[in-house]
Amino acid sequence: MTYGDPAWAFSRLWLQPLTKLFTRARLYGGDRIPAGGCVLAVNHLHWVDICVVGATSPRTIQYVTKKEVFEIPIVGWYVGLHGAIGVRRGESDRDAVRHMREAAHDGRMVGLFVEGTRQRSGRPGQAQPGAAMVALQENVPVIPAAVYGTQFWKPGNFAPCSVAVGEPVLFEGLPKGGRGYKEATAEVERRINVLFDWLADVHARGRPRGERPPV
Repeated sequence: MTYGDPAWAFSRLWLQPLTKLFTRARLYGGDRIPAGGCVLAVNHLHWVDICVVGATSPRTIQYVTKKEVFEIPIVGWYVGLHGAIGVRRGESDRDAVRHMREAAHDGRMVGLFVEGTRQRSGRPGQAQPGAAMVALQENVPVIPAAVYGTQFWKPGNFAPCSVAVGEPVLFEGLPKGGRGYKEATAEVERRINVLFDWLADVHARGRPRGERPPV
């Protein structure tokens, strides 16, 4: 059992069913999430993304979130119990990177919303290099994933939300430096956009079960 697992087990008893009830959350391609250290790279449209991705994930996620979240009474304490890693946005945060690398090295799944902040445009934005940096430094795969439908969700409207998981990608051969991070980040961003557009089509067709996300 790793840090955060007891809190995740507790949340799966009450928060998971509530999330699935109010968002009708559905997962496509969840079997692609491997065991062992990896980085789950997801786009970010709404605060409820955290719940939707967490409720559908077959694994505990060690989320990376802005440090300000830990200052919110009760919420910060609860997020901390789940093993979340705080990061200072807009600046280099070596401690946060070290914690992310340690988590991936120890076999955990690090969850990163790759744009670094919510996107008001309604679709994925430009990815930041954090996911690629951790993956390259620790030689673990990135799991690209897209969340769709949360841009339309509001409390009580029951708008359907879905997550699509792509194939794990291991960036072997890329240098552990600026050029490698840039190339890997561009590929992660491309894959997330492909998955997002695929989900838009799936939603337009009524979200049939058993669909397979593109690689």
